[in-house]
Amino acid sequence: MSDLRIRGVSKRFGHVTAVGGVDLDVPAGSRTAVVGASGSGKSTLLRLVAGFEAPDAGIIAYGDEVLAKGPRIIPAHKRGIGIVSQDGALFPHLDVAENISFGLDKGADKKASVAALLEAVELEQRLATRRPHELSGGQQQRVALARALARRPRLMLLDEPFSALDASLRQSVREVVAHALQSAGVASILVTHDQAEALSYADQVAVIRDGLFAQVGPPRDLYLRPLTKETAVFLGRAILILAYAGPGYVDCALGRIPAATRGKVGPVEVMLRPEQVMVHASPSLESTSPVGRDGRAVPGVVTESRFEGADCAVTVSVGDGAMSLALKLPSFGAPEVGSVVHLVVGGEAHVF
Repeated sequence: MSDLRIRGVSKRFGHVTAVGGVDLDVPAGSRTAVVGASGSGKSTLLRLVAGFEAPDAGIIAYGDEVLAKGPRIIPAHKRGIGIVSQDGALFPHLDVAENISFGLDKGADKKASVAALLEAVELEQRLATRRPHELSGGQQQRVALARALARRPRLMLLDEPFSALDASLRQSVREVVAHALQSAGVASILVTHDQAEALSYADQVAVIRDGLFAQVGPPRDLYLRPLTKETAVFLGRAILILAYAGPGYVDCALGRIPAATRGKVGPVEVMLRPEQVMVHASPSLESTSPVGRDGRAVPGVVTESRFEGADCAVTVSVGDGAMSLALKLPSFGAPEVGSVVHLVVGGEAHVF
């Protein structure tokens, strides 16, 4: 088993730099997600790995095999790479079994192989005789994955394969895809604009912006310790606060919070994720409240509350209105507008 290595790869279209000289390692059997806004270069990078485009410069290699060195490339059909696109691209005139068996080698026991592949992507055997238009969107994507797996690829490229699915289906289909690829020992690269999808799917997340990687690393590291404020906000809701750094802590409007200050002393900007802020109801601003790590909690008043099903979007005004925090709370028991609350911060603040 080998790793995919991308070194200094760039691609221009006229005067536009789509990919600007990037490096990336995809370990064998791992899951990588490349996440970015529209036009950031993520789809171009996928096409370069697939062999649909040739880079202007740089090297793409799998193990000891060089797939691309500048514009000299190995054709896509000789790379041993599978791809599942947004629409699945199934053959409409073939049934499920015929679509899957299209990728099988000649002489293979196609009936047994199709049955095994259907099981791998958690589809019932009775669906083998149905045409694509008789399947749901989630079923079509799993058939497309089974067809790609039939060719026994060493790497699978997933080009926003869940974006056309209903929200209720995305997570379940994503979990099926991840399990099937892991069981087959196939490394994968998922390209997506959905931050939550990238963080939940991958072992490694690469945030791409303007053709360059802003940060690459484990999902938890990127979410809790982003290198820049732009990455912090892109990956999820963030509370950005001015603070004063001391040895191992910061003082801010939410109290004294532990932080890896890395020797910094003085004014800094810090980030908290909203889920770190715990909200406790209080009868008055002066009432006794739960204590934070610095021995106190911060009082506030709920100024907005919007019901969103399982959650409520709540805005809390702190410090006589000097700061407003947008928080998500469970809808059951969520405080109403005008309620007095006390805020306690858990975990560490991230210092930029």
